[in-house]
Amino acid sequence: MTVTMSRQGRRWLGLALGGLLAGLSAGASAADFDPAQGKVRALVDEVVEQGVDRGWAEQAMNRASFRQEVLDAMSGAAEHRLVWHEYRDIFLGEERIRQGADFIAAHREAFERAQAEYGVPPEIIAAILGVETRYGRVTGDHRVLDSLSTLAFRHPRRGDFFRGELAAFLEIAYRQQVAPESIEGSYAGAMGYPQFIPTSYRAYAVDFDGDGHRNLWTDPVDAIGSIANYFAEHHWRAGAPLYHEAEGPSVRPGGVTFNAARPPGATVGELAAAGIESDAPLSADTEVMPLALEMADGSIRYRLGRHNFYVITRYNHSYLYAMAVTELAEAIADAEGRTADWFTATVTDTEERP
Repeated sequence: MTVTMSRQGRRWLGLALGGLLAGLSAGASAADFDPAQGKVRALVDEVVEQGVDRGWAEQAMNRASFRQEVLDAMSGAAEHRLVWHEYRDIFLGEERIRQGADFIAAHREAFERAQAEYGVPPEIIAAILGVETRYGRVTGDHRVLDSLSTLAFRHPRRGDFFRGELAAFLEIAYRQQVAPESIEGSYAGAMGYPQFIPTSYRAYAVDFDGDGHRNLWTDPVDAIGSIANYFAEHHWRAGAPLYHEAEGPSVRPGGVTFNAARPPGATVGELAAAGIESDAPLSADTEVMPLALEMADGSIRYRLGRHNFYVITRYNHSYLYAMAVTELAEAIADAEGRTADWFTATVTDTEERP
């Protein structure tokens, strides 16, 4: 009898076998993170309580390596050092826009099903993938095990946070029967097509193609559904606008907090009193996120973020990131020959309320 395997199945098997071979070839040098010592031992105890085999967990930590470059990279993220027009130029190139439209065409059934089930438009999901990994082309070249171990036990301020991520990563790898040293991702431990950190993977990943695995590393369909689920769980409102254009003074007015990645809290009336007028017909008590974007010519472009714009900042807590996703989504829709007018919708605030 001849047994056939799908391309996705072969990729999944290859990932698992690659991890097994990597584990067999690992050296016997002293571990950077000795599972018999202090905080590392406590982490192993914790994941064992969650059902992970102790021998497996100890072997994983014996193979983890300290990476100074991971600590160095943590302080240099683009969101910390760029202004809007510089950040925009990274993500709004014609090739990335075209690839986004092509990616939707290649996986249209999954995108349409994700919108039907979760209310999130295809171009928003695609734009997340475009910004994060160029639609799965660039998913990171750091061993996640090394990155998270380094950050968990050597980061001067955020060790507790990354310790939780490392524990979640070990649990995921164990339950999915994948060697942890085989998984590569970002320097901060984000993984796969959508660059989920492990706790997000555990909480929001879905088996969208029904093959029995929540595989965000090599499965674009699972990634599409998981991003949609992430937004739905963070209270995405189907059909609601992301932002409105606004007019304002050439110099940012005082007394207004701009570009804060937090729920809309400034009212349209308050902003009007500061000289910032919405282009949309919004009532004075409508709450928005005031955005002031620095353009290449030195001017300021004002926008008023709505609830769904805030939801995008839950994926990455940066207004720059959310605006890049928004503009890329608009551009992808245009490349598909569709209008994206509803992103800046002329609907009133009452139409957005749940």
